[in-house]
Amino acid sequence: MSPLLEVKGLTKRFGGLTANADVAFEVNKGEIVGIIGPNGAGKSTLFDLITGFQPPDAGCVLLDGHDITGLRPDRISRLGVARTFQKLKPFPDLTVTENVIVGALARTSDMKAARERALGSLAFVDLLEKRNQFARELSTGQRKRLELARALATSPRLVLMDEVTGGVDQRSIAALIALVVELKQRGLTIVMIEHNMQVIMGLADRILALHAGRPIAFGAPDEVRSDAAVVDAYLGSVDVAA
Repeated sequence: MSPLLEVKGLTKRFGGLTANADVAFEVNKGEIVGIIGPNGAGKSTLFDLITGFQPPDAGCVLLDGHDITGLRPDRISRLGVARTFQKLKPFPDLTVTENVIVGALARTSDMKAARERALGSLAFVDLLEKRNQFARELSTGQRKRLELARALATSPRLVLMDEVTGGVDQRSIAALIALVVELKQRGLTIVMIEHNMQVIMGLADRILALHAGRPIAFGAPDEVRSDAAVVDAYLGSVDVAA
């Protein structure tokens, strides 16, 4: 199977700080790949490089075998790559529907079609009843869903999710996990950053572990969980047999 996404030797420096150093991995179609690592490991920067929000200093990104390195975020979006953000970025003074229409307009200039696509995405994430509220009125969990709906409205092939369960209550976590599972069942390819080890170990087909910007392990969840470098750098005293 040829990978949908290939990351080869991505490196990014900010002055004397190396945020990513020679990061390489691939994601097959229909797969969920998790990205783990302590704070400052370079996870969100890696997403920025893949989606065009930052240019890399070295390395390349291939989508279906085509080099997309350094393209503008809007062009990468039109190629079928969407993302959510760790720091939620809704338009606070727009309604929930209007927020998602912004995403849909990346695929169509027909406002009626964009609205229909937006409402369909909101229905999928169970936010349809909030469609006329302002985004600023939503809870953190609801704003997570809004981010996902806006990403899905672009009709992506690949979705990069940054901290899906971060900052939400326990009841909301289960519902967000169910959404990710359903997206995979629909054939979507997913790369997700996640700090909740129980969540990511249960969802991901493979996991990339980063430490200080460098990849230290990549493989099946059980392999990564028991990797000595990962335990030392991130998991600490977590029971690897659990």
